[in-house]
Amino acid sequence: MRHRFGFNTLSRSTAERDAMLRNMATSLLRYERIETTKAKALEVRRTVEKMITRAKEDSVHNRRIVAKDIKDPAVLNKLFTEIAPLNADRKGGYTRILKTGYRLGDAAEMVILELVDKTGAKEEK
Repeated sequence: MRHRFGFNTLSRSTAERDAMLRNMATSLLRYERIETTKAKALEVRRTVEKMITRAKEDSVHNRRIVAKDIKDPAVLNKLFTEIAPLNADRKGGYTRILKTGYRLGDAAEMVILELVDKTGAKEEK
């Protein structure tokens, strides 16, 4: 039985899972919307929401903590200068998951994981 374990292993080794979550978190912060399976989206959401919460306070310490997972300096800068200020008044729930159906090949449940407050949406208003 797999009771009381804190995360879904996604049938991958630790190194593979960590690399995948880092890459998906970077893609979500870069494009503000990604399509993936439901299991992966739930795990990436945990990671990204903690990053955004930490990015609300722009300090050297917080930048170094987040930079452990986000290797791209442009995405890291976007997180601290554009995404975090949009969510400054929000207590949590920075992402949303929209169900899109099932994948044809293996019938995996597909979802769209996106940021609630997008940087482009604020500029239009």
